[in-house]
Amino acid sequence: MISNPPPIQIPSSYESLQLNHIKVSHHPVGSPTATPVVIVTLNRPDKHNAFTNQMMEDIETVYPMFDVDDRVKVVVLTGAGKTFCAGADLERGFTSHVSEKQLDHRDGGGRCSLAIHRCRKPTIAAMQGSAVGVGMTMTLPAIIRIAYEKGKYGFVFGRRGVTMEACSSYFLPRLIGFSRAMYLVSTGAVYPPTSKHFGDLFSETLPEQSMVLPRALELASDIAQNVSTLASHLNRSLMWRGAASPEEAHLLDSSVIYHMFNGEDQKEGVKAFFEKRKPNFPASVDDVPPNFPWWSEVDTGRRPSGVKQGSKL
Repeated sequence: MISNPPPIQIPSSYESLQLNHIKVSHHPVGSPTATPVVIVTLNRPDKHNAFTNQMMEDIETVYPMFDVDDRVKVVVLTGAGKTFCAGADLERGFTSHVSEKQLDHRDGGGRCSLAIHRCRKPTIAAMQGSAVGVGMTMTLPAIIRIAYEKGKYGFVFGRRGVTMEACSSYFLPRLIGFSRAMYLVSTGAVYPPTSKHFGDLFSETLPEQSMVLPRALELASDIAQNVSTLASHLNRSLMWRGAASPEEAHLLDSSVIYHMFNGEDQKEGVKAFFEKRKPNFPASVDDVPPNFPWWSEVDTGRRPSGVKQGSKL
């Protein structure tokens, strides 16, 4: 029997959180309370933001907060300094716990990716510098990736004697196709973000590092102001957790959009369109259709709670 997870404590200000290897900021920075767009910064610039277990734990701490915080609409993930993430911290090495059975192990990159993927608020990755290994795979659940055109990016696992992690064997081929994914993983090399081998993995590449975060914040602000958070959440669920055939997709799509037709966000979206103003969508991401989730959920044994203080499971 799985015990109920502890409720999430949502801070008034995310900038007040005491974290070790990441920093959370509001947009604009310094706002006294949470803003619709929040910035998560990998914060080990002296180590090129190399990934650690502490960084994973920090990400696992904040993303469930974003998930249940109605004030937060979009998350921007970036890095401090000139590098987005140099992959796993090789100075700390790859280790397995002697007391841990192989089938009980949950890789840190995967725990990070699942925290981002399971959050019902979308993430935009502002990859202002180079990224390899888990620095790449942690961004695959994001809805948009923006890169620096002179940066180097790659899936270097084979060159370090390890295999794909962070759920990348699921995300990467679905994002860019099996042929490109096979090439990138098999060569283990790094490439500029404009390389044909990445396909459309990067939505935009910019000529200056200083342009990457502002562009991500511009996109995030536009989404936060103009897109229904509930519709965005359900659209991603329909694609990532969709049906196996067109007929099954038709049945699923029909049931979900029927629910939305009767919802407050649809009424507000149409009203705002005719009144030529920005919408103020009232629905919460909890206002899902009765058949949600339509997939069989898998318990990894590591999922943090996404429940607000005082809510019932």
